[in-house]
Amino acid sequence: MPTRPLLVTVVGVLAAATLLAGCATGTTPNVEITPRTQVNNPALATLPDIAVISDLAYTTDAGQPQRLDVCIPPRDVERRDAGPHPAIIEVHGGSWARGDKADLGYRAVCQWLASAGYPTFDLNYRLAPQFPFPAGFDDVQAAVRWMREPAQVARFDIDPDRIGTFGGSAGGNLVSLLGTTGSGAWASGSRVAAVVEMSGPADLSGVDVTPDFLPAQLSYLGCTSEADCPAAIRASPVEQVDTSDPPFFITHSSEESKIPLAQSKAFVAKLRHAGVDTTFVVVQGRAHSIAMLNDDLKNRIVAFYHRTLGAQPVGVLN
Repeated sequence: MPTRPLLVTVVGVLAAATLLAGCATGTTPNVEITPRTQVNNPALATLPDIAVISDLAYTTDAGQPQRLDVCIPPRDVERRDAGPHPAIIEVHGGSWARGDKADLGYRAVCQWLASAGYPTFDLNYRLAPQFPFPAGFDDVQAAVRWMREPAQVARFDIDPDRIGTFGGSAGGNLVSLLGTTGSGAWASGSRVAAVVEMSGPADLSGVDVTPDFLPAQLSYLGCTSEADCPAAIRASPVEQVDTSDPPFFITHSSEESKIPLAQSKAFVAKLRHAGVDTTFVVVQGRAHSIAMLNDDLKNRIVAFYHRTLGAQPVGVLN
């Protein structure tokens, strides 16, 4: 049976030339996508031709080494954009308590981003409940600082001024917090220049949280109830927004059962109120996090990275 054609509804008016022009300020209109019906998601297939360097230690906080994998762009893509290259740090999901950089879905994302020309650093981080907030977030910040070390800049031919992020679910929360923490230039310390997040919890204060997800959220925060949880504000990206934050690409499904769409809507409103360049895409259906990915959404994400990080876009390579 043929698949249903892709339907895209753009809310608002914006010329295509503006979307691709590379302006770093302003905001793009909301978008709604009805994805193709797929039993298995070919957008999450790994790419054997994309080389992966595995298990590089990037920090030893608390005496426990944390490691990452690096997905390397193919040479023919590299030639389209002479180095140094903008790079992307990828953070997996799993309710902050499980998941791994080598999980097939996140490995597929890592290799896809590399196939589009971006060296991608796919990391593990300390997990709850053994390591509650801010341990995992400290690790994510440490990974960005590690990427900026001269040894990594030289080895991977990356531009330390152009580091973007990608995260889904709990990883979406962590990269959003990375984008909203601190102030000033995006080219130093653990600051980043662009954020892509999918289904990320934006408000951990107990607002718009489902009963099923609340125990995982409290475990991550090291709390027993949302009424007495001082870590919740510090762990909530929506509470950290300021005018110096980098561009955001936020995507969420319309019938998300795990993280309510209301969280992303409130986060988008807060970012836009602060004047932050914010793209918001709603995918019709119930898919969570990277399960939303299809060719249309992947191309939108690559175009966002091209506009904000300045690399040559090459589209989706399957």
